[in-house]
Amino acid sequence: MARAESAQEAAAPARPRFLLLPMRSSCASERIYKWTLPAYDGVLPDGRHYNACPTAGVCADLCYARAGHFQRGTVLAAHQRNLMYVMDDLPGWEGQMTEELQHRRYRAPEGGTVHVRVHDAGDYWSVPYLQAWLRIFRSAPHVTFYSYTKQVALLERWARPDPPANFHWRYSYGGTQDDLIDPLRHPHADVFPDEEAVEEAGYTSQTPSDLLAVYGPPTLGVTANNIPHLKKAQGSRSFRALQRAAKASKRDPRRRNGPAPRRPPAD
Repeated sequence: MARAESAQEAAAPARPRFLLLPMRSSCASERIYKWTLPAYDGVLPDGRHYNACPTAGVCADLCYARAGHFQRGTVLAAHQRNLMYVMDDLPGWEGQMTEELQHRRYRAPEGGTVHVRVHDAGDYWSVPYLQAWLRIFRSAPHVTFYSYTKQVALLERWARPDPPANFHWRYSYGGTQDDLIDPLRHPHADVFPDEEAVEEAGYTSQTPSDLLAVYGPPTLGVTANNIPHLKKAQGSRSFRALQRAAKASKRDPRRRNGPAPRRPPAD
């Protein structure tokens, strides 16, 4: 029996001490940590296909997390390990995350708060995964959690009726559920080619601090990352405008005004 248990322990993947990593901030006093999954779709080392952003639209072809260092071997491998942990042992992952958030590094001095951005890449890809996070949020009232998400229907169904007081989310344009975003009621963000476009649209720039996702106005403008081929593909329009054009193009094949959403590979 002991030999069998030892074999199982040897086969179990090693887990990191900390699941959350510090996030770089323009303000030294901001204590922000992050949890990251791989962006959009791909293939795990064991051959399984995944889609960690199931409602991605035009953003799939313009995503900064599908380029640069996010796609390098060690970084992508770490993000895929996070996803495999969630997929293969959701209760174990939830238990570790819940316990970790009680660590002293997540407790700010009197009057302050530690912030956790859930998903620097990836999204709430399933109901059980979102429900696990909602329980985690409630277990750590001393931490403020926030997300940008395109999972509008999921959040409206499972989070909106009884949201944890310490969880703030902001819908992000460029997904297949853009039509479900009510810009007059939902805090939201759109990705613009530059700061001038943000200002022209009447949005507030997110550039000064990522925490504007929590404390900023309902309309937040994010400028596209300086990745030349992605900026060229985006052109002068925002993700919201490109998604509208892609939807119109799908209705009328004669219209080609923007990149169409990519389909994930079939399982």
